[in-house]
Parts: sequence; structure tokens; C-alpha cells
Amino acid sequence: MPLPKFEYLSPKSLEEALRLLAERGEGTHLLAGGTDLLVRMAHGHLKPRAVIALKQIDALGGIRFDPEGGLTIGATALLDEVASHPDVRAHYPSVACAAQETANVQIRNMGTVAGNLCNAAPSADNAPTLTAMGGEAVIAGPKGERRVPLDRFFQGPGQTAIEPGEILTAVHVPAAPPGFGTSYQHISPRGKVDIAAVCVGAMVGMEGAVCKEARIVLGAVAPTPMRAEKAEALVKGKELTPEVLVQAGDQASEESRPISDMRASAEYRKRMTAVLTRRAVEQAARAAANGSR
Repeated sequence: MPLPKFEYLSPKSLEEALRLLAERGEGTHLLAGGTDLLVRMAHGHLKPRAVIALKQIDALGGIRFDPEGGLTIGATALLDEVASHPDVRAHYPSVACAAQETANVQIRNMGTVAGNLCNAAPSADNAPTLTAMGGEAVIAGPKGERRVPLDRFFQGPGQTAIEPGEILTAVHVPAAPPGFGTSYQHISPRGKVDIAAVCVGAMVGMEGAVCKEARIVLGAVAPTPMRAEKAEALVKGKELTPEVLVQAGDQASEESRPISDMRASAEYRKRMTAVLTRRAVEQAARAAANGSR
């Protein structure tokens, strides 16, 4: 099916993009990688009046790391760039892992982490770990810049905290404190080429053999990526023995609210939530102990 007719705009600055977005108003969509937007247009599910491409805005590109300030992923930074960036791989390995596990090579060479988040699919690969690490969406609009923690960014399937006239400019992840480790785990029906049926991101802080802090975020098992807060509470202050890990996985499974669809049944998702939570917490704890994050 051919694409519908639309006005194509390619601003050179963020200020120009915001002005065009305000002028064109309803029916205007933003284009970063286009791996979701163009497909929806090609299938006739979306007929925008105007499309504003962001690729020519230098300020929205790039990946920046500061040991104290943390990691900033620009809105147009490609998934492959995040997955292969030396600072991300060294200091945020689970973020690199999630980007690497997103879809396939073709998608990773076109799509962006920011676009994956803005699409707001419950199964978004990049959401769980970024949320577990305390990531924030950096959003620019007519009233200036604001930051929204990712655990409040997702409002529902396809819905985010971005207001009309606003643009997500970057994703910021704070520096992980010493003694913390992270992990990303996922499973999909067709291996590397399909959307996750279940995904889990975890960040664990260890003090010797005892877990002092934990954040566990589940994907594809609720309308939005969700914190497994009861599972987090269960592991805090305890040694992460095999028995405790099993209990944490079972608790996360109980907290999950999956549906059955073409990718997996609700029952299967619950079972895999338990398995992947156990693996994620165990791997994050091991990374913390090894100082590898």
C-alpha cells in the first residue's frame, strides 16, 4: 500500500521543530528512525497531515557519558549506536544489551531508543532496564524543558506523558553507585526477530552477600512496563540464596497482569516472568559483586 500524502518538514534546530509542531498542530507526527511510524502509515493505520523529521537537528543526536552526571542518549541516537558505544558497554552493559536485543539488524540500524520508548509498547525492550536504573525522559516544549522519570512516563499502550507540542529530546540515566549491578532478560517467540513476550530489567545493590536495594521492572506483562514492588521488597535485606531468588520470581509473577495474544498465553507469560526475574536479579547481583554493573 502506498504512503498517504503528507507535508514533510526537516528543521535544522530544536526551536524550529517546536515552532513547526505548534503551527501544524493536530495530525502532525515526529519522525526519528521511522521504523514504527512508516509501517503504520504504509498499512493505512495512520494518515498524518504533516511529518517533522528530526534527523537534521544535531542537538538531538549523539551519546554522552559523564562519570558523575551519567548517560545521555539523544533522541535520534540509533539502537545500534547505543548497543556498540564503548561507554555504554563499559558502564551500562544492560542498556547496551537491551538495545542489541531489540528486533533485528535492519531495525537497529534505523530505529532509536527514544522512538522505542515513545512508541510506548508494553513490550518495549529498552524500557525495563532504563526504568530500573532511574532513567528520565528529557522533554522540550513551549514552556521549556522538563524531565519525567520513566516509571511515570508510560501512561498506557501507545500513550506517554508527552503533551501536545512537546518533543522528547533525550533519555538520561544517572550514574550507577558503587555496589550496584544491572541485568536485562527477555524471551520472544521467534528468537531474535520478534517482539518480546516477556522482558525484565533489574538493578540490584549489594552489601557483601546481602541485597540492600532492588528495582525490578517487568515488560510485556501489563499495559505498561511495571515495577514489581512486592518482589523488590522481598529481596531487600536478605542474602540472595536460591530459595530467595525463587520466591522473588514467584512474587513478580503474582504481580504481573499479562494477557494472551498471538505471541504467548497469559499463563506462559506468568511462568516466564518468574524465570526471567530470578535470572535478572541473580545476574544483577553478580555484576554488583564483580563491580561490572
